[in-house]
Parts: sequence; structure tokens; C-alpha cells
Amino acid sequence: MKKSILFAAAGLLLTASCATVYRSPQFHQMRPQHRLVALLPFDVSISSTRLPKGMTIEMLKEMEKDEGYGTQALFYARFLRRSSDFAVSFQDVDKTNALLAQNNIEFAALRTVTKEELARILGVDAVISGKIQREKPMSEAAAIALGVLVGFWGSTNKVNVDLTIHDGASGELFWKYSHELSGGLGSSSEQLVKAFTRKIARNFPYLVRR
Repeated sequence: MKKSILFAAAGLLLTASCATVYRSPQFHQMRPQHRLVALLPFDVSISSTRLPKGMTIEMLKEMEKDEGYGTQALFYARFLRRSSDFAVSFQDVDKTNALLAQNNIEFAALRTVTKEELARILGVDAVISGKIQREKPMSEAAAIALGVLVGFWGSTNKVNVDLTIHDGASGELFWKYSHELSGGLGSSSEQLVKAFTRKIARNFPYLVRR
């Protein structure tokens, strides 16, 4: 309780339908400075408890990496479809990933680099990052490919998703949206991104208010 009070005092914290929205106290000062924004590969974490026979930690890590880049591309595609609705431009994710590679920032190393430094390397005004925490793989096809029985994890798949924006100049947290989604074993990354973008539609800070 005390932690929630302190967090709310630091900015604007709203809770509705299991979703949490945070806005920086400097939100209105920072927002006009953001013109070009980069979308990073997502930080994906799939539970490694009770790994089924034939599935290794290395295979799980590779799945997390693939989903991280895949989710980045899906979010970028959805933002592009609605580009006229936004007050910012989004850097092409191929360019973002190329610049990260040129600076020897691998997928696993993204957590160790500050958002301020990433914004400088990418030449953008703000950085969007995301975190996905899953109880199991994203799709039945992926599970079967790893030799996992369809019913091994049960019928539901809880997914916690965070979408975060950091100001490039200061590295400070600008905006954050957190939500818990759930679905069956067949839930795909595309379905997750579609559902999540619907959830943030009213709260996304770069929307042009008409």
C-alpha cells in the first residue's frame, strides 16, 4: 500500500480493469519534444518451471528471443497502419535493430543499457520498450515443435504485458501501461498485440486528439 502511494505521488497512476497507467510529472513538458521514436525488441520471459522432456533452457531462451523480435515487428506494423493518428514518427525497426547490432548490443544485453544511451545510439527522441511475461509458449505450433503435449500447461495462458516509453534526452520514464491478458494455448503474438493495442487506444500518449 505504501509503495503504491509513493508511486502515485511521483506521477499519475491510474488503475482500471486490471490495467495500470503511469504518466510522468513532466509528461506535458516532454511530449512536444518527441518527434522520432524507436521501438525496441520486447523483453520476453517464459516460465521455465517444470520444463517438459526434450525442452532445454537454451531452446526456451531462443523462443523468447524470437518472440521479442516478432512482437517488436508486429507493434511497428500496427503503428504504421495508423500513422496519421500519431503526433510522432516511428523509426523503422530494421534500422533500429541494425544500429543496435552495429553497436554490439545483442538481444540479451538490452537490459543492461540505459534508455538514454539507447536513444543516443538510435538518434531518436524517445524509446518504446516492452516486457512480456508468459506462463507458457505463445502458440500450440511452437509447443508441438518442441515436443510439448498440448495439454501440458492446461487451457489458459496468462500474459503480463508492459509497454514503456522513456524520454531520450533525460532517460526518465515518460509513460507506462501494464495489463494482464489471458488466452488459450493457441494465442499468438499477433493476437496478443492486437488485443493490447486495443487496450491502450485511449491512453497512448502520442495519439492526435481530434
